This record gives sequence, C-alpha cells and structure tokens, in this order.
Amino acid sequence: MKADIYLQMLKRYARIASIRYDIKREYLTLGVPIFAALMIILVAILAGHTLFPPEGQGDTGAVNSEAAAKQAAYDALLAEMEAAEAAERGEVPVAEETEPAPEEKEKDKSKDDLDHIIVYATLVAIIPFSIDTFLQKKKLKKREVAFGEFLYKLSELMRGGIDPVKGVVTLSRTNLGAINKSAKDAASSMVLGHSFEDSMHRMSASIGSRLVNKYIDIVVMAAYTGGNVADLLFRTSEDMRAVIGIEREKEANLKQYIVIFYLAQGIIIMLTYILSTSLLPMIQGVGLQILGGNGLSDINFQRGFFHMIVLNALFGGLIIGQITEGEIKHGFKHSAILIAMSYVAVITLLLPAGVGSDYTITAISGDAQEVIGGIPLQEPIVFNVTDTDGNPVPGTFVKMTITPQGVITSSMTNQEGTIAVSPVPGTDAGSYVVTATVGESSGAATIIVNEGY
Repeated sequence: MKADIYLQMLKRYARIASIRYDIKREYLTLGVPIFAALMIILVAILAGHTLFPPEGQGDTGAVNSEAAAKQAAYDALLAEMEAAEAAERGEVPVAEETEPAPEEKEKDKSKDDLDHIIVYATLVAIIPFSIDTFLQKKKLKKREVAFGEFLYKLSELMRGGIDPVKGVVTLSRTNLGAINKSAKDAASSMVLGHSFEDSMHRMSASIGSRLVNKYIDIVVMAAYTGGNVADLLFRTSEDMRAVIGIEREKEANLKQYIVIFYLAQGIIIMLTYILSTSLLPMIQGVGLQILGGNGLSDINFQRGFFHMIVLNALFGGLIIGQITEGEIKHGFKHSAILIAMSYVAVITLLLPAGVGSDYTITAISGDAQEVIGGIPLQEPIVFNVTDTDGNPVPGTFVKMTITPQGVITSSMTNQEGTIAVSPVPGTDAGSYVVTATVGESSGAATIIVNEGY
C-alpha cells in the first residue's frame, strides 16, 4: 500500500516538474545518453586512448622491437668480426662473463583504440532514443486505430439521439483501449463546464497524432454546424480507417528498401574483407614497388575500412528512416542495429586481433641469414603465430615489413598458423630487420647483408 502511495507521489512530482520546467521526453531519451557518451569519450581520452599511436610508435609497438633486433644483430656481427681477427693473430678470445641484462619494464602498449570506444559511445547515445521512438510510434498507431473506433461508436450513439457531449461522456466509461485516459480527461473537462471544442482539442493533444488532430477538427466543425452529424462521423471513421490501412500498406511495400540497405551493408563488409586478404597484401608487398609508393606499406587499411563501414552503417540507418517512415529519427534504430552487426563482423573478419588481444609471433626458421643484397632469400623466413594458449592461429592477416629498406609481401597464415616470406633486402651492407605484425603483437627476424659477400 505504501509503495502505491510513493509511486503516486513520484508521478505527481514528475508531472509538476514537467509542467513547470517544460521537460520534454527527448531531454531524457536523447540528451542524457548523449551526455553519457561524451563523458565516456572524454574519460577515454584522459586515460590515454587515441585514434592513432603516438608519433614514433607503430600501431603495434613494432618500432621498438625492430630497433632492438637490429642492434642485437649488429652486436653479434661485430663480435664475430672481432673473433675472426683474434683467430688470425693466434689469440684465444676470452669469454667475458656478462651479467644478465636487467629485465625491461613492460611498456604500456599504445592505446590506439579510441575508435572502438567511440563506437560503444555512439551505441550508448542512440539506443535509448531509438527504443523510445519505436515504442512511441507503436503506441501512436494503437491510439489512431482506437480513435477510429471511438468515432464509429460516437456516430452510433448520435444516431440514437444522444448529443456529442453526452456521447463522449458515455464512451469514456467504456473500454476504449489505447485512448482510455485521453477520453476520460476530455469527458471530465466537459463535465466541469469546458466547451466541446476545447475538450476535444485537449484530447487530440493528449493522443499526439497529426492524423487524429485533423479528424478532431472535422468532428468539432460538424458538431457546431449541425445537420446529419452521425452520418458525417461515420464516414469520417471509415475514412480514417482507410488512411491507416494505406499507411500500413505503404510501410509494408517500403520494407524491401530496408532489406536492400542491410544487404548492401553486408556486401560492403565482404568486399572490404576480400580487399584486405587478397589485393592489399599484394599492393603492400611486391606490387608496391611497381606502383612506386613505398609509404603505402605504413598505412593501416584495415583500420580505415573499419571507420568507413561504421560511418556507412550510421548514415545508412538514418537514410532508411527517412525513406521508409518519413523522419530521420526513426532511422536511429536501424543505425544501432547496423553499427552493432557491422562492428561484430569487422572485429571478426578485418580486425581479428580485436582490442587488447595478444599473440605470440616467433621466427622458427630462416633467422640471422647472411645473404647478398638486392636478391630474394633462398631460404625463406618462417614465422609461427599462436594465441595466448599456444594454439596456432590459421587464416590471420600478417603485416610484414623490412627495415631499413627492401621488398616484402604481407600474407595470411596457413592452416598450421605459419607464414613463410622471402624478402628482398637492400643492397647496402648491414643488418635488416623483418617484422611480422598481427593486431597488437609482433615478432622479428634479422638478415645480415655483408659487403662483397
């Protein structure tokens, strides 16, 4: 009993606040979620999340590993040369005891995942409003149907000799479905002495339908002009039913466009997947040298495709709402669905590493080769890619790079989770680092090019 009292008091205070401060429904369903989404993004930025890695760091921290591997290869080559010179002089090199290098502190990986957080924030911002809009439209349709039935019943009462005011009061005591409260408020207003016109317009405002508002005006004019009002209300109710039927038929016919937009989004995802796994590895590899665009190897095309797909899902949903329901706001529900579906598909297909996923990438053969510069390696370098449990990861795109210069082709891991590459190092003598990158993890191997080898 107390719970009912408190609930009534809460509704009363909410109603008073709504009237006094003109609080609209959109303030809660759209304004509050947008504020929450902006706070999520702000907190993420303050926590160090960015769209792209800081300058000087690769998108996976590969630069540090490349520099360390290159330095290690150089130190090894220098030690071999000193040992050879000592052997020529007949000296026996003394093995120096080296203290184990102190463990390096783990550096925080670049938190270049702000775009993922923006997707979550966008869903937080639009899902409450889209759900509320969908429910409100569903209720509105029920009210329009119920009002059509109300007009029919009112016409029948007036045929029996009852005037419009008494007819509305009588109908308010029956079950009118979705417009029960609106009819009772109108009847109470008439009983308290308000005019039929004012009470009916209040009923129209309570229902909140432009279609109902149009027919309310017809009812009021018919009541004041006199004549055969009952027949006019009957024809009005029939006309309103016909209009509602036409609207339903139109929405049913336009549903095919919804299917087309959803299929188009799926096709875009599949096309980008094919580009990422087939064409781009060739462009970023040997084909890159033919095109003369060495800088393209550093572009993260998968991330760009991710952004394109999510934006297309957002605006595609809004277009669906405008075409099928006549208002952009009804497209937010489609945007939310398309964004969620596209995000799952992109994470599964284009960005298999996801956010925060770790892989172990090791060179199992072909490391530390001494070769002639400018020609492909005779013995390929084989990298093994495993997950955190040590299981091989087949069918995963591996980005390959070689520094300081050279030609290498990115590719996919085979069924055993390995990838074999035969890079072409530069002609300058020195050590070259081959880096394999998957998601936020990388592994490196070295190639030594000797002058006059």
